[in-house]
Amino acid sequence: MGAAAAFVTLGDALAAAIARLAAAGVPEPRADAEVLLARALDTTRAGLVVGARRPLPETAARDFAALVGRRAGREPLHYILGEREFWSLPLAVDRRVLVPRPETELVVETALRLAPAARRVLDVGTGSGAIAAALARELPAARVWASDVDTDALAVARANLARQAPGVALVCGDLLAPFRTAAFDLVAANPPYVADAELGGLAPEVRDHEPRVALAAGPDGLAALGRLMAEAPRVLAPGGWLVVEVGAGQAAAVRRLAEEAGAERRQAGRRGLGRAARAARAFVRSARSARAPDGPPSEEAGAERRQAGRRGLGASEERSARAPDGPPAELDTSGFVRVEVVRDHAGIERVLAVCWGGGGWTRS
Repeated sequence: MGAAAAFVTLGDALAAAIARLAAAGVPEPRADAEVLLARALDTTRAGLVVGARRPLPETAARDFAALVGRRAGREPLHYILGEREFWSLPLAVDRRVLVPRPETELVVETALRLAPAARRVLDVGTGSGAIAAALARELPAARVWASDVDTDALAVARANLARQAPGVALVCGDLLAPFRTAAFDLVAANPPYVADAELGGLAPEVRDHEPRVALAAGPDGLAALGRLMAEAPRVLAPGGWLVVEVGAGQAAAVRRLAEEAGAERRQAGRRGLGRAARAARAFVRSARSARAPDGPPSEEAGAERRQAGRRGLGASEERSARAPDGPPAELDTSGFVRVEVVRDHAGIERVLAVCWGGGGWTRS
């Protein structure tokens, strides 16, 4: 870029910076150079046009040279600026978190469309807190949690949420492991989904600067997504939605994972019904054995058997014992899976939403 003194006017400085960024392979050299020069001068990009013939002050020239040097090294523009707008909310970003992408706004849009009445919401793997902040703003009646396994990322999210959505609760934990059964009406996530073999081919801004833990997802890119599909049915309330961002070309594989989770849930329900039915038959047999030899059931013996039965059976099994021909009310054995896939403006399948449960759904 040369010495700062070589920049005679704003226009000269801008032209030199554009040339340097282009030579470094920066995808949008003009736009980035204008943003950086506006930052150095504490003005706007429109102000640069008005003042193109003005001399560039020496202090601003030094600052601009430093900023352009960082961008020429392919440091992400928004790390240099320290901020990225998401859902019209300015968020602080640095190397501890991914830079929020425009396509991730599709996660928020889809979540709001499918679960507008959600009252318990989780942004899992929150990073900068972008999804949690947007959902908290759009669902003011909801209680929102944001979780991440990385304490450094949580520190960034904490600062952003204190400014944009102070009611959001933060949790440190690995995906859905910290949360109880049926805790949420809506779970949203932008999980890692880059296959190990693809990491080297990422843009230098991503490969060399953004946190690897937020990108890498095993040999097939499905490590985190697979766990989410397997674990989400447990933490979602009936009718709840899981909405996730997926990599290009991954939607079909993630859909299969969701359907496998539904099948496993169905099998687990059948196993539960089998246990309940066996307990019911045992209870009936024990009640019959309490009958007096020559008359009706002994009231005292029958009472003892009923109490023993209640102690030996859980709540669902006790209900099964009273109605041996029907399943316990709280055991969902349907295993139906409802899936929606959302494409971005380029037609790429970017968001997958899943709801596990009954209601006579068919696979979509």
